[in-house]
Amino acid sequence: MAAGERFDRLDALRGAAIVWMAVFHFCFDLNYFGVIKQNFYTDPLWTLQRVCIVSLFLFCAGLSQAVALEQGQSWQRFWRRWAQIAVCAVLVSLGSALMFPSSWISFGILHGIALMLILARLLAPLKGGLWVAGGAAILLPQLFQHPFFDSRLTNWVGLVTRKPVTEDFAPVLPWLGVMLWGLAAGRWVLVHRRHWLAGPLVRPLAPLAALGRWSLSFYMVHQPVLIGALMGVLALTR
Repeated sequence: MAAGERFDRLDALRGAAIVWMAVFHFCFDLNYFGVIKQNFYTDPLWTLQRVCIVSLFLFCAGLSQAVALEQGQSWQRFWRRWAQIAVCAVLVSLGSALMFPSSWISFGILHGIALMLILARLLAPLKGGLWVAGGAAILLPQLFQHPFFDSRLTNWVGLVTRKPVTEDFAPVLPWLGVMLWGLAAGRWVLVHRRHWLAGPLVRPLAPLAALGRWSLSFYMVHQPVLIGALMGVLALTR
């Protein structure tokens, strides 16, 4: 690994995921305020997009863990970054409880990432076995569910018999499998196709790379900004 090596292509991929997410959330907000009429909970146009967006986020998180492990990231540094994610997850829960008291977010994407990052790091020594572990994590919820996992205290595992009433839900199973596959793929790419992640980036994509490096900050501010802007525009036009 070259000193000061940058992974702009990985950052740009993460940036693309967060732009897609922001567009999705903007459409959700338009629907929430009655500007459009869509069913974001059952319509495949929206449910499939959410699956793709979450998958891309978690795959990128796995790729990033592969880079971090190759760079010799210490547990101390890992925990500093993890604490930022965990605090943001708590803030998301609090904010959602104010806006959606009956469907607040108890285990959304940030909660899931926080727990899955720990599990991915602990499972990293499996190396090639990460592909198998990831596949098992993805398949298990399809093969086994139990009512015990339907409460808010246990649904984070993912073996639910019904999806909980919540605005965001990213349980460990099956989503840990996507992160593990990202970690496994990242390790392979760093050895065999390193330029896929660290190669030069065409100039028009540079803003995406910059955004990707600040993805957590963007995630935390984009909805308050979008919702505030929409409320302001609607107040002026109605």
